[in-house]
Amino acid sequence: MPQPIPTLDELNARNAGYLPGLIGLKFTHVERTVLRSELTLRPELLAPNGFLHAAAIIALADTTAGYGTRLLLPDGANFTTIELKSNHLGTAREGTITCEARNVHAGRSTQVWDAEVRSPEGKIIALFRCTQAVLSPRSDERTAAG
Repeated sequence: MPQPIPTLDELNARNAGYLPGLIGLKFTHVERTVLRSELTLRPELLAPNGFLHAAAIIALADTTAGYGTRLLLPDGANFTTIELKSNHLGTAREGTITCEARNVHAGRSTQVWDAEVRSPEGKIIALFRCTQAVLSPRSDERTAAG
């Protein structure tokens, strides 16, 4: 059975104390197979050359896809990223960038998510894809919990 869909407040509260909260990621839309988020840029998210650091873009896209992955997991399952790819087509220095992640495949053992990251002006600055391995609970964990 898939996880219940959390509210935006619940999703954003989960960020506290972890990397998404540290960088300031905020979810703006959630449904079972589409999530949207945003990140307001500040100097700490820039590379020394003054442009947005690629890791900030990847953190935004990977987190958005990862939260979506959780929504499609069966009870008791977890996941881990096994592959990700990011094509960087542009950058930003200030303002708020946005991300939309969409599920492409939701199988028993893997999920695939695509995301687009856009500049404050709406231009695509990154295309992102990740593959998640669905980790079923081990039989001894099911027995102990059940």
